[in-house]
Parts: sequence; structure tokens; C-alpha cells
Amino acid sequence: MRIVSLLPSATEIVCALGLEQHLVGVTHECDYPPSVTRLPKVTRTLIPADASSAEIDRMVRERLRTQRALYTLDLPVLEELRPDLIVTQALCDVCAVSEAEVRAAQCRLANRPLVVNLAPQTLDDVFASMRRLAAVAGVGERAEEVLSGLRARVAAVEARTRRLASRPRVALLEWLDPPFCCGHWNPELVRLAGGVEGLGREAQPSRTVRWHEVTAWQPEVIFIACCGFGIDRTLRDLAVIQRLSEWPDLPAVKSGRVYVADGSHYFSRPGPRLVDSLEILANALHPEVHRLPPGLVPALRLNQAVEIEGVAPVRV
Repeated sequence: MRIVSLLPSATEIVCALGLEQHLVGVTHECDYPPSVTRLPKVTRTLIPADASSAEIDRMVRERLRTQRALYTLDLPVLEELRPDLIVTQALCDVCAVSEAEVRAAQCRLANRPLVVNLAPQTLDDVFASMRRLAAVAGVGERAEEVLSGLRARVAAVEARTRRLASRPRVALLEWLDPPFCCGHWNPELVRLAGGVEGLGREAQPSRTVRWHEVTAWQPEVIFIACCGFGIDRTLRDLAVIQRLSEWPDLPAVKSGRVYVADGSHYFSRPGPRLVDSLEILANALHPEVHRLPPGLVPALRLNQAVEIEGVAPVRV
């Protein structure tokens, strides 16, 4: 089976299921496991490399209004790869190639490949997506083995969380300019990790929030995992929110409990590493209870100066 993945999360699922040798094409954003970066790229982005977060947000809103995606297929490359299976998504209307474009490409390909659309809203949905893809690829037993390990890790976090005497108010932000609260699976991760998310709703999309909503919630922990951004890129946007008059008075800022994590690799990818995301978040919220498993990097706690090349020091 020749597989093309149109999502970084789908690429990670394919590899977790032991099917990496069947991958023949991936997106321009697929970077995990690192070995997939050598594969042909079948997508490209319409977002300028130097676009600010505010500019990206404006582009996203415009694309939503016109029902156009911000990514497009490289059809000649896709035709050359002759996939039997294309894995894509129907969850977000702008963060991947549009479903209509994928269906049009399917009709143009001589062998009419099977298209599998993934649209998980919760952690269980992500696991169901893995099982569904495994069934299509004929590796059901492998899926059950992988899922058993992932569910055991989630259960271990849940068990430790049940012993907690208190749970902090949390604001998990998925974008900073403008601010977005978390959505889909991320409010669920906050709950499982031992926090209370007062802005985002489980199994619901993230949404733009006003700072008065954040201020009214009085979060004791602010956890920032910007969609599609790594830590360095996220830190560049911190100045936007630090200029707000409300920022210094937030309980999380006063106590130095502001964290930044790699949203691109973790919290915005609905694949097996959402369990890593849960463990990173749990460790940030309750380090005395949730020890970070070996191999995972903790979220960056911004309680000291953070210097990035070309950016003024950020202090929280």
C-alpha cells in the first residue's frame, strides 16, 4: 500500500502503526519522526514565511469567509506518487488542504485512491482515528498494541490526578495575537492533568477571547501552546500580551506560573503525541505529583529573563 499523508498528525499515526515504509509522500509541515522529512512534499502553504500572528489570523478569517484553505496540493507530485491511500482531515477548514481539493485530486488520479478523513474532537476520537486507519491498512493488531500503551499512560495520569487536594484555574491559550482559548481535546487534557479550564470547552473549537474574559477567570496557571508554533516563535508574541495593563495583575503572572510549550509538535497535533502533551501539561500543573517521563522536555516556565536572538528580553 502506497500512503500519502496530508497531515502531520496523520503521518505520526501512520508511523506509530508501523507503516512508515509505506509512506510515499507527506506535507511540507511533517517533521516527526525526523525520517519522514526526506519524503516528497505534496503540499505547500499560502502563508508568507514572515507573516505576523495578527496577519495570519486575518488570512485565516478571510479564508473562512471565502471557504478557501491556506494550503494547496502539488498535484503533479501527487500524480507521480500514485498513492493507494490518502489520509487527510475534515476538522479544520483552513489548516490543511481542503476536502474539496482532495476529492478533486482523487478523481484525477488514475487509480482513484481511497481517501480517509480524520476529524477527532476528543482524545478518545484520536484513538478511534488510529484504530480506523489501522483497519484500512490491515494492521489492526498493531493498533491495539499501540493504543493499549497510550491508554495505560493516560490512566496513570488520571490515577495520580484523583489524589490531588486542589486543582488550579488554568487558561490554556492556543494563540496570542489575538488571543484564543483552547478547544477540542485540549480542555480535556487540562482536566485530566489536574486543572480547571474556564475558557475553553471540551470537544468544541477554540475561539477568540477578550482579555476581560481572561481577567475575569483569574487563572492561577497560564499555559501557552500556540497552534502550529514552536517555543521560539511563540516567545516572539509574548510582548503583545505583556503590554496589556491587566497582565501583571493576573495570579499566574504574579506567582510566576506562566508556561510555554511546543504547540506545533504537541498540543495542536491530534495523534499519539497528545499523550506526551498530557504528561507535559500535568508536570507543569503538579510537578510534585506528575513526574515527567524520560525523553520528554518540560514546558518552559517563564519566571526569569528569556533571551532570543533579535528579540528584547522577555520578563514575566
